[in-house]
Amino acid sequence: MALVTGSSSGIGAATARALAEHGATVVVNSSRSVEAGRAVADSLPHGQGDYVQADVADPTQAARLVATVIERHGRLDLLVNNAGTTAVIPHHDLEAATPEVWRRIYDVNVVGTWQVTVTAVPHLRAAGEETGNAAVVNISSVAGQATTGSSIPYAVSKAAVSHMTRLLANVLGPLVRVNAVAPGLIDTPWTADWDVVRAVVEQRSALQRVGSPEDVAHVVVAVAGARYMTGEVLLVDGGLSMFR
Repeated sequence: MALVTGSSSGIGAATARALAEHGATVVVNSSRSVEAGRAVADSLPHGQGDYVQADVADPTQAARLVATVIERHGRLDLLVNNAGTTAVIPHHDLEAATPEVWRRIYDVNVVGTWQVTVTAVPHLRAAGEETGNAAVVNISSVAGQATTGSSIPYAVSKAAVSHMTRLLANVLGPLVRVNAVAPGLIDTPWTADWDVVRAVVEQRSALQRVGSPEDVAHVVVAVAGARYMTGEVLLVDGGLSMFR
């Protein structure tokens, strides 16, 4: 039983599909794109999809999200924290990265990830005791490990997610494993018009292409099932980071 936050499109939707293809029942979530989220859930095979609308940045809604999963399905084995937001701000434009921008990004990317995880922990521990295979997979970013990204607040928020992953892995073991996947440039609605960045990735990365949501989803599925790995942040960037 898996919950994937922020899964109405892009990496989240691809992850929901990949998990369902491997036999999981998946709860799809979004904060605003309700019709798209329901469509993803309905598209999953063998009736394995469900949908719950909730804004993970809101503590009440984050708690309700997890409670609804348990009420409907009785358990939670895997949490994928994919919900996120950004602002496209050149790094040199310091004034544009206002406190309001920082708070908005942090509320979703960091606080939202924290709130859903903490609420889910008792249920994940119960699953871990039963099966020995309960896990959290956080979606971080290469921007959290390099001087890149759509904005400084976004990059810093993803660095926080990566370090949160390590800290949680330390305290939630041995019953719950916590890892992160850090994508590079991926073809999603967010990046549709990032032509300059796309050209750089295609020229400089070892695989000479931009990633697809499915590329990331396959790694998430593998990490979710890797029973002897915790506290790791896996780069999925086509080898671009080798040349930085």
